[in-house]
Amino acid sequence: MSEPEISWSGWGDPAQAAPLPEKITTLLRDLLGVKPREAAPVALADLAPRPSRLSAAALRALGEVAVVRTDAESRVRHTRGKSTPDLLALRSGDVSAAPDAVVLPDGHDAVVKVLELATEHGFAVVPFGGGTSVVGGLAPDDSGFAGFVALDLRRLDRLVAVDPVSRTATLEPGLRGPRVEELLAEHGFTLGHFPQSFEWASVGGFAAARSSGQSSAGYGRFDENVVGLTVATPTGTLTLGRAQKSAAGPDLRQLVLGSEGAFGVITSVTVRIRPVPEVKKYEGWRFADFATGSRALRRIIQDGPVPTVLRLSDETETLVNLAQSGAIGEEGGSGCLAIVGFEGEPRDVADRRARVREILIEEGGTDLGEGPGDGWAHGRFAAPYLRDSLLDVGAFVETLETTTFWSNIPALYQAVLGALPGHLVMCHISHVYPSAASLYFTIVTPDIDWDTAKPAVNAAILAAGGSISHHHGVGTDHRAAYAEEIGPLGVEILRAVKARVDPAGVLNPGVLIP
Repeated sequence: MSEPEISWSGWGDPAQAAPLPEKITTLLRDLLGVKPREAAPVALADLAPRPSRLSAAALRALGEVAVVRTDAESRVRHTRGKSTPDLLALRSGDVSAAPDAVVLPDGHDAVVKVLELATEHGFAVVPFGGGTSVVGGLAPDDSGFAGFVALDLRRLDRLVAVDPVSRTATLEPGLRGPRVEELLAEHGFTLGHFPQSFEWASVGGFAAARSSGQSSAGYGRFDENVVGLTVATPTGTLTLGRAQKSAAGPDLRQLVLGSEGAFGVITSVTVRIRPVPEVKKYEGWRFADFATGSRALRRIIQDGPVPTVLRLSDETETLVNLAQSGAIGEEGGSGCLAIVGFEGEPRDVADRRARVREILIEEGGTDLGEGPGDGWAHGRFAAPYLRDSLLDVGAFVETLETTTFWSNIPALYQAVLGALPGHLVMCHISHVYPSAASLYFTIVTPDIDWDTAKPAVNAAILAAGGSISHHHGVGTDHRAAYAEEIGPLGVEILRAVKARVDPAGVLNPGVLIP
């Protein structure tokens, strides 16, 4: 309960959100036509959500099994997620999506009881970890329900067990990324999962949204490292995962990983862990263009040796980052910047680093030294704060991501750019695999009708053969596109599972399930 609160109308710790330098503000005004917003953001103290719709009997029953909060501030802090439309709505004073109560259970049995009460009293339940969803995953369709509650899992915050022989750890879902690393470090281990939301997102959210961290090349995606799950549902408890690579039928863990709270509430996760690396080295490389850099990354991930971190910015993102920090230096002032990182024991790091260096040079890369790599590592979690600062001066900033096979990367890249004409669009390859890679786009513009533009981009992604999401998830924003991606039979299967584990439909209604 002592964890700091994430900003209610922005990202992370408000104290870390610095105003933009006047030079950047001037550039935004002169080059993009960005103008200050007509109305200043409202104050938290001035927000008044509608009266709770939960009955006195429901609130009383909830209070017997968990901590319950119905004050305005708690409800506002659990309203929506952290997409740009979410933040703009809150900054304008729109708290119509506020939960009717915030419920804080302290263990699996209490979660089960809350779900039983939801079915009995007819209210919906939205599992709430770090509150960092950017796809509408915390804005349920509560029509037909007697309100909804945010099920805040922060009190489920234990490291339950560490198995140093098998190198696994069992974690409760309310643990945030930094606390996980602190607890595991006491045993000499790391989870190695560092998404951009690392400082605020929770273990339960990592699993429920199939999170992928910035060190995924070396440590893998979060879902790849999950070996066991405990899940509370309205109709019972699922205990999944006896051991890795079981052939005992379909892997039911995959029903839960990526399910975004629609099938159940994750109450514990058993994950693979690794020894804390003795050495960390990050470096920057310049490539003449995005195609050349992409080819280099593909060769490395397919043929090895594999670094821990492997990323590539396109020409536009490289120039924007240069203008912001100047970290690349004069020689790297054009082309594309790649970040390559190595973690592990000294000899292994040295060996991999030397061989990867040979490959990067063979593929046309120019070594920029450790400066750009160290700069990236130092600020790797800061980008959302920059978005807040841009929103403060009137710009619209949003991100979207996708994934496809390597052979289709150029076509998908062009399709997304073509769907966003007239806007500043930056891109980087954020995650790489032997057969595929993820493209992550950032859009900066003075004005955009995102309600129209986002579906258009979604359609362009699907038409170009991409997946609707690589690591942000489905939520409500991608639900229609997800239905198209998996097809009618896939939708029927999801609905059948939902009907079995949650027959009253109380879990995150309107999220994920088409």
